[in-house]
Amino acid sequence: MNLQTLLFFLVVLPVMFLGLLMLMVTNLFDRTGAFFNRVAAGWSRFSARVLGITVEVEGSEKYDRAQNYLVVSNHAGMADIPIVLGYIRLNLRFVAKEELGRIPVFGWALKGAGYVLIKRGQNREALQSMLKTVETLRKGASIHIFPEGTRSKDGRLLPFKRGAFIIAGKAGVPVLPVSIIGSHRITPKKSLKIRKGKVRLVIGDPIDPKRYGSPEELQQAVRDVIAANLEKSGQAAA
Repeated sequence: MNLQTLLFFLVVLPVMFLGLLMLMVTNLFDRTGAFFNRVAAGWSRFSARVLGITVEVEGSEKYDRAQNYLVVSNHAGMADIPIVLGYIRLNLRFVAKEELGRIPVFGWALKGAGYVLIKRGQNREALQSMLKTVETLRKGASIHIFPEGTRSKDGRLLPFKRGAFIIAGKAGVPVLPVSIIGSHRITPKKSLKIRKGKVRLVIGDPIDPKRYGSPEELQQAVRDVIAANLEKSGQAAA
């Protein structure tokens, strides 16, 4: 176990647990989840500093903090969620697997803050989860989705699923494409080891779903932007 992994278990995880206990109480009074978002973003930046992770953001001027977006990015490491949460300054919620909602304290806090816990598949419950995501966007919060559906082993871009782009069209909100560069070296897939290093977020121009005739066309446009920024950085896009 290296120093960063030790610091995660001895410092970052206990701070997160105590924070979640506090936020479970504040969620009772703040149904919007905005306070939860601010505290969680602060914890994310604190964690990055403790673990020796430097985060550089390119393109912050391309989005309006007062606007809400469907944020879409590639997914290459466990650090992706806290990095996006901490360094993209939006009132942001994540779409997460339904199983996370069953974790005591952690899952309860996510539900209370308005995170969308989605059931995978093509059944009625999966459809209801999608409609809930649309409703959250229409109420003014931003939502983040990883359209690959799983983490890449080596940072290469995986095929996108179209669900995120159906949601964008139904909600009528712009898609904010984000390329996450270098996170696969910080928290490799199938490993608990955490390494210090640098991660870059490259934010593209918002994309209006109304410009595209189908979710598939929107999906390709967004993927092209994310892939191009990965390639510019030297991180391969399949």
